Amino acid sequence: MENAKSLTNESFNFLRNSSTFLNIILNSMTTCVLLLDNGMKLQAFNNVLKTIFSNKRDEDLLYMRCGEAIGCAFQIEEGKECGKTSKCCNCDLRESAITSYLDDVVIYKESIIRPFFDINHKKVEKNLQFSTRLFHYSGEKYIILLIDDISKYVNPEKT
Repeated sequence: MENAKSLTNESFNFLRNSSTFLNIILNSMTTCVLLLDNGMKLQAFNNVLKTIFSNKRDEDLLYMRCGEAIGCAFQIEEGKECGKTSKCCNCDLRESAITSYLDDVVIYKESIIRPFFDINHKKVEKNLQFSTRLFHYSGEKYIILLIDDISKYVNPEKT
């Protein structure tokens, strides 16, 4: 019976009623976890978001569009909301999230190089690896966007 349980990936079932423990796990991860709605607005995130991206001190990031929350340089420089800049139509993060949402396609470990602004308003180029996936919860559709900053592995001389 133990094998059947592990084959169905129920290993975390014992945590079903422990949101505190699950929050600790999410906030202890080194991967940035973003939960987006159909408008690409942030519905939830783990603490790593502010470690990898934050260009804002202690600002409430909930319900911001993805590019605004992560300090996308294009959004900041053009002064337009995420989704409306001249570069948004070519943004692999945005495109992948929308594809996952509309077509239920899993995007796995894609890479991009993109400029972002840091907390000191300095433009920094980051090498990111990301994955997206659609999921349903309480009758709603969401996109989970997982992002890792792999800059120090791709360009070790810049770190």
